[in-house]
Amino acid sequence: MLNFIRHGTKSDNPPLLIAHGLFGSARNWGVIAKRLSTTREVLVVDMRNHGSSPWSDSHTYDDMAQDLAKIIEVEMSGFANVLGHSMGGKAAMVLALNYPQLIAKLTVADIAPVGYGHSQQANIDAMLSINLERIETRSEAVAALQLRVEDAALAAFFTQSLDIKEKRWRLNLDTLAHEMPHILAFPKIAESNLFPGPTLFLSGAASDYVLPEHRPVIKGMFPEARFAKIPGAGHWLHAEKPREFVAAVEAWLTAP
Repeated sequence: MLNFIRHGTKSDNPPLLIAHGLFGSARNWGVIAKRLSTTREVLVVDMRNHGSSPWSDSHTYDDMAQDLAKIIEVEMSGFANVLGHSMGGKAAMVLALNYPQLIAKLTVADIAPVGYGHSQQANIDAMLSINLERIETRSEAVAALQLRVEDAALAAFFTQSLDIKEKRWRLNLDTLAHEMPHILAFPKIAESNLFPGPTLFLSGAASDYVLPEHRPVIKGMFPEARFAKIPGAGHWLHAEKPREFVAAVEAWLTAP
């Protein structure tokens, strides 16, 4: 089963399950989860092949949806709100389409149920290029990554998944590279499968991941979908505008 971090305690409100994006981890969402846990229990998972969760040779969205379903069934009494960002958002959508009975409200952060053309292989190559035996501090790892990754913030983000002491990445980079076509795509879903429950597509106003032309596809799968944007935020909306992100999610989860 997936590794997870629990925040808050059980209450009358449905618990919240959070699924991070590619190269992320449960620890990355600690501040957000803590703020959202004042009124409900929050579980943040390490997705498969990430963090402290088991590694696998497979990394499809059907796999990830099954992983999330097991967490809800075993740890959350079989019913929860679900929030997913990017890759985690796609996994959350497949979960909702295949196991709608498990979800109260669905929140999809800056991703649509479509395929994307931007490969992350260059970032995987950058991480694999580092000689970890020579790395003693996180700042050294960031500096080494910046030779291949132009965005300093992104380089720093990647090193959050680096175990300096053990000289290893807490990412199954070989499998993620091999499975990149699955990660970029969205699986074919039976036309009869739809999620009839409340769904919010929350995007960064400066992001181009959820476009107007995606709405007919979204509405075909999520007929109750609503759309909102956070001004000034890009794809990493929860990191760029954390207070606004928490406020939007909290308002959505507590709305009738």
